[in-house]
Amino acid sequence: MSINLDINVHHLTRVEGHGNIVVNMKEGVLDKAQLEIVEAPRYFEAMLKGRSFHEAAIITSRICGICSLGHQITSLKATEQALGLEVSEQTVLLRKLCIHGATLQSNILHAYFLAAPDFLGVGSVFPLIGTHPDIVKRALRMKRLSNDIGDVVSGRAVHPITPVPGGFTRIPTEKELLTLKQRLLDEMVPDYLATIVTLQGLAAKIPVFERETEFISLRSDDDYALYGGDICSTDSGRVPDTEYRKMTNEFIVPHSTSKHCRVNRSSYMVGALARWNNNHDRLCDVAMSAAEQLGLEPNCHNPYMNTIAQVVEAGHCALDSVAIIDRLLDNGLKHEEPNQEPTRYGTGVGATEVPRGVLYHQYSYDRQGRITAANCVIPTGQNLANIDDDMKKLVPEIIDRSKEDITLMLEMLVRAYDPCISCSVHMLDVQFRE
Repeated sequence: MSINLDINVHHLTRVEGHGNIVVNMKEGVLDKAQLEIVEAPRYFEAMLKGRSFHEAAIITSRICGICSLGHQITSLKATEQALGLEVSEQTVLLRKLCIHGATLQSNILHAYFLAAPDFLGVGSVFPLIGTHPDIVKRALRMKRLSNDIGDVVSGRAVHPITPVPGGFTRIPTEKELLTLKQRLLDEMVPDYLATIVTLQGLAAKIPVFERETEFISLRSDDDYALYGGDICSTDSGRVPDTEYRKMTNEFIVPHSTSKHCRVNRSSYMVGALARWNNNHDRLCDVAMSAAEQLGLEPNCHNPYMNTIAQVVEAGHCALDSVAIIDRLLDNGLKHEEPNQEPTRYGTGVGATEVPRGVLYHQYSYDRQGRITAANCVIPTGQNLANIDDDMKKLVPEIIDRSKEDITLMLEMLVRAYDPCISCSVHMLDVQFRE
């Protein structure tokens, strides 16, 4: 039977930024299946040239309003490595607490507000306010508390102000941390457990689809690696973060203003599912129980399960936040001056797991402490080739369905990756040809 299919989804909704889904099949032969990134390029690496090391993290936090904390922490780590700025244990713990808050708020935002409407057959979260008010209120509570972690520890949940090279300009008080801890135990944990029950009722609506791919994330021997660690590939093992170029090779494609990436295959995946596949043995018991209840198993190759992986690790972020607060209080809070006296001037790399995957910043500094070159490799850019490869496998498998069903499956696939498109567009020149 001859099959012709044309799908053009312009400005896909419920993702950050602008992207189009384009699929063409002629006489049963798939000609095109891809996510076109059409957002205008943004030149943050160029903006950094000539800037002082005091400014880099503040500038790069503006790359995104969702991932601002992740960009800021990664930037600080790159600067500190380049300038030989040692940081204290307290600084590291406070940064880890910040990252947990940022991961919580982003994962909750995606699961409840961006992905859940697909499972419930509505176009946005707004209809759910009337049909499922308690669940929407729960989601808002969880996101508010997650943001409050950022407010308390980093001065603001969006575009933080207290983390600086070498430390913090202000640290939270004992009372503030105790209040956060109690709220996490009294509010976040019960809401998280209720979230698992809610998702159990929706689990059957997660599409069944698998494509074997390479997964890349950070990996640490000490914890569930979000703040730092080696870069780990399911194909080729671990390398230090300073060798990040061995784990991400960017290239240009005609249909995207964001670069694509590959390493050992034509594409790879980063994000919560990659972190799960590489680090599930480091999760707390509550998160592992949630994974079992939601049917998430090790070596999962279903990209739609990325949303479930986000929810699973959210439980770990909440409970590990409590453990970090306890450790900070046990150690005693110290008002430390940030270490901002360079001991060298050179090149440094920062690698941090942000909600959408591993993020890299690399800076080179001159002897005046000003940036001479910068490079940022964004998680969404690393995922785009994998999304295209998923589409090419998915479309022939569901071609017997209606055009509307195929379109929805493709939209859900892209949304499962939780793309942050505005972060990813860093290319200098793209020519589109008809």
